[in-house]
Amino acid sequence: MNEITRRGLIFSAATAAAWGVLVGVERVCLSAFADDTEAEGNPGPVKIGIYTLAKVHKNKSEWKKELTPLQYDVTRRAATEFAFSGALYDQHAPGLYRCVDCGNALFDSNAKFDSGTGWPSFWEAIAAENVREKKDFSVGVLRTEVKCTLCDAHLGHVFTDGPEPTGLRYCMNSAALRFIPKAARASEKP
Repeated sequence: MNEITRRGLIFSAATAAAWGVLVGVERVCLSAFADDTEAEGNPGPVKIGIYTLAKVHKNKSEWKKELTPLQYDVTRRAATEFAFSGALYDQHAPGLYRCVDCGNALFDSNAKFDSGTGWPSFWEAIAAENVREKKDFSVGVLRTEVKCTLCDAHLGHVFTDGPEPTGLRYCMNSAALRFIPKAARASEKP
């Protein structure tokens, strides 16, 4: 398989280029997942492999054209939305959470839990390759920032006060995520 379409959870550099995305020479490895996860009894996405893709690069004006002001502030300027204000903190339907900037698969609803914090919280990322962590001292306290590996969007932070089995709490901004309900995945257009 040379190209994974938007129906998949990640997509190739060729698909990104077709959307008018500037593709740099830097490359990253991401996990890919099968589209056909709608079978009855299927617990979630099926990993089909790891692919090396070119990173998504856009300039400030391109991001501003594609994103809402809140999405831009959160993902490109590392802002944080107010607690309990985002559309996804109280989302309980089965589905996938993708990066709002590039479509990269980030979290599965099977790993979502109610942390009581007012932000969507997950006990694990969909694949370790699809997110990256970075030390963050921006508020005077050491935290661990979570970024999209493909486009470097700021997603939120990860903390060590989450539930088993990982003990992690990926505390994400709703504005950084696009929720794809399970029933809609099969019909999603490339």
